[in-house]
Amino acid sequence: MNNTTSEKVRRKPMTARELARMIGVSQSAISRAFTPGASIAPQLRAKILRHAEDVGYHPNAIASMLSKSRTNIVGIVISDMQNPFYPALIERLSRGLQRVGLQSLMFNITKGADLEEQLSALRRYNVDAVIIISATILSGPTLRWATEDRAAILINRVAEDAELSCVICDNIEGARTIADHFHEIGRRRIAYVAGLSHTTTNRERQSAFITRIAEHGMTLSALIDGGEYSYYAGRNAALDILARGDTDAIFFANDILAVGGIDALQENGVRVPEDIAVAGFDDIAMAGWPHYSLTTFRQPIDTLVDVTVTMLEDGSCVPGKLPTIRRISGELIKRRSTMGAASPD
Repeated sequence: MNNTTSEKVRRKPMTARELARMIGVSQSAISRAFTPGASIAPQLRAKILRHAEDVGYHPNAIASMLSKSRTNIVGIVISDMQNPFYPALIERLSRGLQRVGLQSLMFNITKGADLEEQLSALRRYNVDAVIIISATILSGPTLRWATEDRAAILINRVAEDAELSCVICDNIEGARTIADHFHEIGRRRIAYVAGLSHTTTNRERQSAFITRIAEHGMTLSALIDGGEYSYYAGRNAALDILARGDTDAIFFANDILAVGGIDALQENGVRVPEDIAVAGFDDIAMAGWPHYSLTTFRQPIDTLVDVTVTMLEDGSCVPGKLPTIRRISGELIKRRSTMGAASPD
């Protein structure tokens, strides 16, 4: 590392005002030089960029975002980072936004915190749009307040009282498909394990599943509210089902519940799937691990992302437009937890 480079590393970042004073131009000229399409003489732009390179100056993206009418930044709101499905969704969503020239700024709304304080931070940032990823602790009115006057989309949740457009996997199709699969493999005494029973996602899966097994003449042997979508909620639910007895298949409302359930069953001498078949929903990476080899209904993440990005680009989710619900079909992935032998994805 030469002396000049070393000085750049150690030096406090230079501000636009300091660079303008050094070159002898206005601060607005500095801003225009770094703004594509802005009105500025080519020679002046080249001069500013050359000096900026020499002193290691980079524009402050956050300060720029706060001052401009359009920022090309999308706020992503999440409140359930313990579910492995959501980090995978956020990673692909960020890449999808980048492909169309948009950057993302994440807001993690934590349980037990002051929601108004956390959401006030979202309102202070001048993001162009807001994407809410299954923020189940936020009510419809709260979501409306947080996204006021901005394009907004919900992913993996429907909130009728929020008046926001939604992009979700077809939960009804998925739940019915799991019920059909259990019937096809000869299971007749079926348990259902919810994560959060009050959420629209769970209500759709639970209602469709229970209705479908009734249509097949199967018996609902247990209906468990896990209280949260977590590994330990799945474990506890499986132990509860074992204590009740008379179950030969369990549909867990998502994969992380199912993973906890499989561990609890096997630790208690229950063979999966010989004694009890197990299915989940989402198809997280862990579902394909050899130890679990979990049959699950795969959420089409890439399609969910593509539809969301398209709605942001075409303006179909801006304020004043009627909200729409886009339900995307998924796919049943059959694995050893129901089939007895691993099947290819």
